Amino acid sequence: MLAVVLVVGLLTAWVAGSSSAPGEGSGSTDTTRLGPVAGETVAGYLARAAVVPPGPAGPRPALVQFAVEQDGAGAAAALAGSGATAREAVFRVPLPRVQTALRRVSLDDTGTVDPVAALRLAETQATNRAGEQARAAQGRAAAVATTESARLAAGCACVVALVVEADPAALAPLRDRPEVRAVEVAPAGARVGALAVSPLLPDQTDDGRDPPETVGPVPDDGPVPPQ
Repeated sequence: MLAVVLVVGLLTAWVAGSSSAPGEGSGSTDTTRLGPVAGETVAGYLARAAVVPPGPAGPRPALVQFAVEQDGAGAAAALAGSGATAREAVFRVPLPRVQTALRRVSLDDTGTVDPVAALRLAETQATNRAGEQARAAQGRAAAVATTESARLAAGCACVVALVVEADPAALAPLRDRPEVRAVEVAPAGARVGALAVSPLLPDQTDDGRDPPETVGPVPDDGPVPPQ
């Protein structure tokens, strides 16, 4: 079960959605990065993510990345029965050739809220933060944030990843679920509160032809769609 802790991290998704931990800076020497790095090939990252760092048994953070954006029900269903505990949801509104923000919302496992309802509450927090950004910005940035807020409020399929905790052995079956594109397990000793998360976005793909596709800036030359 998931309940929402009202902490949201907001960063612009420019390189696979680069971000630091919600509510924290990224300057900590304890920071562990999960997700591809700029310039890494998509195929190379997927291969790297499949390798679990060595370490003792026991819960560790992991980044569960979806093949396509999920709504709250889809994200909860993708994790159901896996034994993993969701700690954060990562939202991003997909707009063609428009940079949008990653919004990380922290979750807890108090069991007081149904998982789908908890993700909807998290989506509400992401909606509110997008609205705040829209009111504080001008021009294109304001227009983008306004559209993001409207799409999130409407319950869009905008969950691109979940940060979870589980024993690595229990995460292996998740990789075989059709909704899941990759599961990257953090090294032993990593903490959820010290993660820098940059999920591979669903539209960052490799067509198998040379040269291989690399992770790079999300295009931002398209018109901002209406709300």
